[in-house]
Amino acid sequence: MKEAIGLGAAISRSRLLLGTSFLSLSILIGAPAAAQEAAVETTANADVAQDDSGTAVEDIVVTAQRRDERLQDVPIAVTALSETALQNLQASDVGDLEGSVPNLTIHEGDASNAVVYVRGVGQVDSLAFADPGVGIYIDDVYLGRAQGAFLSVYDVDRIEVLRGPQGTLYGRNTIGGAVKFVSSPLSNELNYRAEATYGSYDELELKGSVGGALVDDVLLAKAAISYSRRDGYSDNAFDGSDDGDKNQLAGRLALEFRPSSDVRFRLNVDASRDRPDHSRTPARATSVFGLYPATLDDPFEVDANFNGLSDLDTFGVSLTGEWDVSDALTLKSISAYREMDYATELDLDATPLAIFGTYVDEQQHQYSQEFQLNYSGDRFNAVAGIYYFDEKDVTISGIFGPVIEFISASLNDQHNRSVAVYGQGSYELTDKLSLTGGLRYTYEKKDFFRTQEFFAATAPYPVPYGTGAEVTRIDTDNNWDALTPKIGIDYKASDDVLAYASVSRGFKSGGFDGRANNEDGAVPYNPETLWAYEVGVKSTLLDRKLIANLALFWNDYKDLQLSSFTADENGGFTALFTNAGAATIRGAELELQARPVPALNLNMTLGYLDAHYDEYIGPGGVDISDERELVNAPKWSARFGATYVFDLGNNGDLTAGADVSYRSKTYPVVSSSEVLAQDKYALVDAFVRWSDKDDHYYVQAGVKNLTDKRYREQGFDLSDSLGYQLAYYGAPRTFRVTLGTRF
Repeated sequence: MKEAIGLGAAISRSRLLLGTSFLSLSILIGAPAAAQEAAVETTANADVAQDDSGTAVEDIVVTAQRRDERLQDVPIAVTALSETALQNLQASDVGDLEGSVPNLTIHEGDASNAVVYVRGVGQVDSLAFADPGVGIYIDDVYLGRAQGAFLSVYDVDRIEVLRGPQGTLYGRNTIGGAVKFVSSPLSNELNYRAEATYGSYDELELKGSVGGALVDDVLLAKAAISYSRRDGYSDNAFDGSDDGDKNQLAGRLALEFRPSSDVRFRLNVDASRDRPDHSRTPARATSVFGLYPATLDDPFEVDANFNGLSDLDTFGVSLTGEWDVSDALTLKSISAYREMDYATELDLDATPLAIFGTYVDEQQHQYSQEFQLNYSGDRFNAVAGIYYFDEKDVTISGIFGPVIEFISASLNDQHNRSVAVYGQGSYELTDKLSLTGGLRYTYEKKDFFRTQEFFAATAPYPVPYGTGAEVTRIDTDNNWDALTPKIGIDYKASDDVLAYASVSRGFKSGGFDGRANNEDGAVPYNPETLWAYEVGVKSTLLDRKLIANLALFWNDYKDLQLSSFTADENGGFTALFTNAGAATIRGAELELQARPVPALNLNMTLGYLDAHYDEYIGPGGVDISDERELVNAPKWSARFGATYVFDLGNNGDLTAGADVSYRSKTYPVVSSSEVLAQDKYALVDAFVRWSDKDDHYYVQAGVKNLTDKRYREQGFDLSDSLGYQLAYYGAPRTFRVTLGTRF
């Protein structure tokens, strides 16, 4: 694997994208090109709900339905977190969103992958053949792999979390929902900000951005950078080092060109480089081979001899063009190229012996193109488009276990293509009643090639792939298609109360088992499908001092794609990726935001899930649905937070905030292991922030996991084959102090 992304090579690769993009956007260039007065800048995070008393709750504009709308006017379940909300959450990465969105589970997996579940729907497997169940987007660009999707929070205007299948407007692998990162907007005015944070485990985080006009009203620019590092939370008894440390450099560049008042182009470029000294080693939930005892009493004391690599590089470039054909019609094009390189060594025996280490060397790139037409009329609004996605992923991975005389290597070469056509429209039947209908057709094709080799226990490492004894060869392909409709109705009882109901379908592509070691691997697993039925109410009450949103849903979930680790006919280790069967997921979600007095902000989320398998076909064709619980589907999840602003007059403001989040018992692995299940727990965070009267300078001190709770997020159940279980834990108590300035 190359050590880092070569900037020159990346630029060369991006030239093809940019050339293609400008060609595809030539129709836009045909619009009037003379520079005119700048169009009014869109404020995506506008506080437009203020009243004379200053007690109105913040009102956010979102693009959940691919057009600008007030959050409270969108007839779907969506949570939007503004820049201020993210600051109050002390959010460093996407994992810090978990408690703020009902029925959301999100954390870093075992292999630098984003594990995201919404309403009990997601994907826990980290290998490339397994598609995510919740789509993650950066400025409307879909990230095809879970690696590289556990994003840092910087240069963010807001984050939108859409709950439930987004099969019509978003399509590919959004069967559970979507998480959208929206970058900070560009401005004519010169602006900059800088922030430095120091915290526990020698954490250092530096963030900065600068933006403004290169040519007034015509060419705008912005650059942002983020650097973060910290020691690992765990101590490695094997060599005395820390384990699971962090070292990341990331940056983003944006240019916006406005040749006329009705034509806009925006170029986004981003890159990141992760170079920690070690990967993350799990705790031993049980003893390993009777030689090393469980370490659950102190899960941050580990033993690892195979954790010396965890490199991750990402690069992306996108070009978005918009042409306001008329006051009602806008044509939009989004062209994007992304690539990701990942290499790691994971110690999955959690001992100082070379028993069961796994290694991964993955290179992925993707290209996507979307054309979109947006119409806004007096009574009719519509979005229609076509979408193309092309992805290539080559992964070399294997098991390194000389002690048990087993070393393997496999090559997975997968080529994925997806084409979709979609449209969704909403018509106002009356001033209060609207009807929405949408439909998307998706066609997907996957080419899959896999070989596997075995090596002698004395083979050198890194394993010289291509020189071992070949035991597996699979060369196959398949295709799938799906129609994902949506129909909804909403009733605006008043300007401040919206009721809605909808029926929609989600689809996640089928594929091939990337761990297969025989000809059965040529048999594809089926796509997942989900029918979702939802009703909800969005209300802004008490003279806009209270927002109360409620959603009730029922999901009919078919052909769940699940990975499990079991024993083969000889008692040896084997991994399976199959369609388990069917499940029913019912639930409710409540979101409250209140501002009873100007200085006090209160917020609460509450999620309830009644999730169970209707069928789970296990080994031997036996239905074991009564013995299994859905992964990452706690019955209850809740959060309550409060902030209070003390007015210090000419000395500025002092903001104090705290929140507590709660989750009931959760099963993080497919086997529903009681050893790895996490019982109910609560986390407490708190902060205090001073800012000057002009809000140009600020100092914030905070603590996360105040009570130092030990809680399991993920695990490996290898009890059926190797006879032990492993657990990954969330972060312990940490303190942080931040100094910042913004103009």
